[in-house]
Amino acid sequence: MKKIQLIILLAILPVLLFAQSTTWPEINTEMLPGTRWWWLGNAVDKGNLTYNLEEYAHAGIGTVEITPIYGVQHNESNEIQFLSPKWMEMLQHTVAETKRVGMQTDMNTGTGWPFGGPEVTIEDAASKLLTNEYKVKGGDLFSNVLIPEDKKQQGKAKLSKVMAFGSKSQCLDLTYNVKTDGKLTWKAPGGEWTIIAVFCGKTLQKVKRAAPGGEGYVMDHFSKRAVKNYLNRFDKAFASTKTPYPHNFFNDSYEVYGADWTEDFFEQFFIRRGYKLEEYLPEFLSTERTDITARLVSDYRETLSDLILENFTNQWTDWAHLHGSKTRNQAHGSPGNLIDLYATVDVPECESFGISDFGIKGLRKDSLTIKNFSDISMLKYASSAAHISGKPYTSSETFTWLTEHFRTSLSQCKPDLDLLFVSGVNHCYFQGTPYSPKEAAWPGWQFYASVNISPNNTIWYDAPAMFSYITRCQSFLQLGKPDNDFLIYLPVYDAWNDLDGRLLQFDIHKMEKRMPQFIHTVQTIYQKGYDVDYISDRFILSTKCINGKLVTQGGSSYEALILPAVKKMPVAVLNHLLNLAEQGAKIVFMDNFPNDVPGYSHLPGRRKQLKAVLSKLDLMTDFNNITLKKLKKGEIITGKDIESTMLAIGRDPEEMKTKFGLHALRRSNDDGYHYFISALQNKDVDDWMILTVPAKSAIIFNPLTGESGKAKTRIENGKTQVYLQLKSGESLILKTYTQADVNCPAWEYLKDITQIIDLNKNWNLHFEQSEPAIKGNFELNSLGSWTDLNVAEAKINRGTGIYNTSFTIDDLNSNEWVLDLGDVRESARVIVNGQVVTTLWSVPFECKIGKFIKKGVNNLQVEVTNLPANAIADLDRKKVQWRIFKEINFVDINYKTSTYGNWQTMPSGLVGPVKLKLQQKF
Repeated sequence: MKKIQLIILLAILPVLLFAQSTTWPEINTEMLPGTRWWWLGNAVDKGNLTYNLEEYAHAGIGTVEITPIYGVQHNESNEIQFLSPKWMEMLQHTVAETKRVGMQTDMNTGTGWPFGGPEVTIEDAASKLLTNEYKVKGGDLFSNVLIPEDKKQQGKAKLSKVMAFGSKSQCLDLTYNVKTDGKLTWKAPGGEWTIIAVFCGKTLQKVKRAAPGGEGYVMDHFSKRAVKNYLNRFDKAFASTKTPYPHNFFNDSYEVYGADWTEDFFEQFFIRRGYKLEEYLPEFLSTERTDITARLVSDYRETLSDLILENFTNQWTDWAHLHGSKTRNQAHGSPGNLIDLYATVDVPECESFGISDFGIKGLRKDSLTIKNFSDISMLKYASSAAHISGKPYTSSETFTWLTEHFRTSLSQCKPDLDLLFVSGVNHCYFQGTPYSPKEAAWPGWQFYASVNISPNNTIWYDAPAMFSYITRCQSFLQLGKPDNDFLIYLPVYDAWNDLDGRLLQFDIHKMEKRMPQFIHTVQTIYQKGYDVDYISDRFILSTKCINGKLVTQGGSSYEALILPAVKKMPVAVLNHLLNLAEQGAKIVFMDNFPNDVPGYSHLPGRRKQLKAVLSKLDLMTDFNNITLKKLKKGEIITGKDIESTMLAIGRDPEEMKTKFGLHALRRSNDDGYHYFISALQNKDVDDWMILTVPAKSAIIFNPLTGESGKAKTRIENGKTQVYLQLKSGESLILKTYTQADVNCPAWEYLKDITQIIDLNKNWNLHFEQSEPAIKGNFELNSLGSWTDLNVAEAKINRGTGIYNTSFTIDDLNSNEWVLDLGDVRESARVIVNGQVVTTLWSVPFECKIGKFIKKGVNNLQVEVTNLPANAIADLDRKKVQWRIFKEINFVDINYKTSTYGNWQTMPSGLVGPVKLKLQQKF
C-alpha cells in the first residue's frame, strides 16, 4: 500500500510543482487604476464622452467615477440637470462606452459633497442642537412662546423637549404642556428653577461644489427617513429611464459641518443607552468637564456613531446591493467609530492629502507643496476595516494637493503611491480627471484640488508607464489575504470620554490630537518591524481563537491583540478578550489595564462587573517589566516598552524594516507569501535579509519594468534569507514559496561598476511635440535645461524634446550596461538603436540596455517631456483668462486666489549628467 502511495506521489509531484504560479497575476479591470471623473456643470455630450473615455482606456485607466460639480462660466446652455432624463441618457452612454473599451463606471451618489440636493426638505436637512434657558423662581408663572433665539432658525427648528430642573434636584418634563403655537404656561413650584428648551435646529449647510440639479440642503445622515427619502430620488431616475446601475456608488469624506443632532435623538438615545438624556441636560450642556458630563457626552457620541452607521452607512449599502451595485466610502471626518463605518461598506477608501518627504535621493523637491496629512497610521483605518471584515479591496483618493497646480511630476507621485500600497491600499483612484471637451482651449477644464491626470496635462504622455506600475502592484496586492502581525485596539471610548466639546469628528487633519498615544503606538510598532490592523469593540466581540491565532470575522488571522494604554472598556469586550486568552490567544496590555467602564448607565453595577473580570488577572500590575500570565492555553502580556513587549509575543520582526529601513507589506497566498517592498528612504539596500516566513524559494517581480526572476535564497540558523537590491526610491515584489523550489530564470543582480562612459556631450535636440512650436535642431556641447536655450519659446513651452547621441562599444560581454540619465525634467522614453527600451518616470532614472546594444557605434534617443508650469505661468503673464470656472475659481494650494505669473522658470529636459555604467552580474 505504501509503495502504491509513493508511486502516486511521484507521479503527481511534477504537476504540483508546475502548478506553482511563477508569473505575474492575470490582469483584470479592478487591478487598473481608477479616477474621479469631474463633470463640470454636467455639460457633457456623447461625442466628447467617447473621446475622453477612449483616451483614458488607451492610457490604462480601468474605472471612471462620475462626480458632477460646479460648471464653466457662460456655458449654461450646455449644462444638464443632475438625474434628469438627459443626464441619465449621458450616464447610459457612459456605461455602454466604458464596457465597450474595457472599463467600468462608478458614480457619486450626489453632486459635489456631502450628500444633499433640491429634494432634501428642511425636515430632512442636516440638524443641530439648539437650546434656550430660562430662570424661574418658585411660585412665578412662566408664560412664553418657545422659539429659537437665532432668527434664521425660526420657522425651521422644531421643539424636541422642554425640561425644568429645580434647585432641589427635581426634574420635570414640560414638553406636553407646550401648546401647538409653541407657548408654554407653567407655574413653578417652590425653589429656583431652570427651564431648558431643546430644539432640533438646522445647520442650513448647502451641498459644497454642487452641480446643476444638485444644489440644496445637505441631508441629515443620522435620520433613517432622510436617507431613505434621499435615495428615492435615484430610484425614480434609474427606474424611469431604465438606466443600468453603476459598478460602485461612491461617498466622499464626511464634511458635514456642525450637524450634531437629529429629530428623534432623545428616543434613539434612550433605546441604545438605557436612560433619558433629557433628564441630565444641565450636566450634558455644562462647559465644565466633570466626570458625569464626560460620561454623558461619551454616550451622546456613541449614539451619533450608532445612528450614522445604521441609518446612513448600512442603509446606503443595502440600497446599493438591492440594485446590484456596491459602495465605496470615505468614512474619515465622521462622528463615529471609523473602523465600524469603513467595515460596513464594500470598498473602504482612505485619502492621501499632500506630499510626503522621505528624503529619496535625486527626487526633485518643489517649493510649493502641502505636507501629507495622511501618514501610515491614518491610511490604515480603511485597510484595517477591509482586512478584519474580509473585504477584498481598499481604495484611496490619490494625489490630492501634492504640489501646486501644473507642477507635479510623475516621479513625485511614486513615493506616495508606495506609501498607500504599504498601508494596505490595493485600488487607487486618482484625484482626479476633469471631463474636458476636445475643442476646449488649453489648459482645458480644470478642478482646483488635484493633480490633473488627463490628456490636457503634459505628464499624460508618459503616464501609461505609471499606470502600468500601479496595475502590476495592484495585481499582487489584490492577490491572497492580508498577513499583518497584530491587531491593535482602537480606544474610541477614551476619545469619546476625554476630548473636550460635544461633537467629535475624526478627520485626517486632527488625528494626532485626537489619539496621540494610539498613533504613537502604531508608528512605533511599524518602525520595530511589524505591521498591524486596527480593531473595534464590535469586531473584537466576533473574533475567535483558532489554533492560537486570533481570527476576525473576515477570516484574517493575527498573532496577538494589543491594547495601547486603554483606560475605558466595556465589560463584555474585556471579558471576551480574557476568554480568547483562555482559548489560546495572546492579549497584550500596554502601560495599564482598563480601569473603568465608559458611559453613564448603570455605572456602579458595570464597575463591579469590570472589577470581577480584572480579578482574573490577579496581581499583574508591574507594567515596568514584561509580565506573562498563562490563562489555560493562551497568555496575557503586560509591559511599557513596545519593542520588548513585541519580542515577548514571540513574533520576529521583519529585518528588511528594522535593519535596512525598508517599507513593506506582506500578504499570504496559495503558494506562500508575497511582499510589496519600497525603499522610501535616502539610502540604497544591497544585502541578504532574514524573512519571518519559511520559504524554499522566492521570485522577485519588478513592477516598474515587468521583469521577474528567481531570487537568491539561503537558510541560516533555520531561517530563510533572501538577497535584495533596491536603490533609494525603488520598489519590488517578492513572492515566496513555502514548499516548492520553483524552476524559472534567475533574477539578474548587478554588482561592481567596471566601466563608465560619459555621455554629457555631443547631443542633438529637436522638438516634434511642443506648444508653442520650437523649430530647428540644437547641437549641445553639454546638457542642461532646455529653458537655457537662446530661444524665447523654450522658456514657456510644454511638450517633448528629443535628444540624440551615439556611443561606441568596443566589446560585448556577459555583464550589463546600465544607462543613468541623472536629473530628468520630468520623464523620459529611452530608445536604443531604434528599439524602445522603456519609459523612465521615477527616480533613479536608470535602465538596463545591454540586450539592445551592439558592438561598435550605437544610437541613443531620449524623449523628455516637461511639466506645463512654464506654459501656464506665461498665460498668466499675458492675462489669458483660462480660469473660467463658476466656483472657487481657481484657488492655489493655500486655498487663496492667486496667479502664477510670478513663478520662476522651471527646468525642462535632460539635465544629466548622463552616463553608461558597465556592471558585473552575479
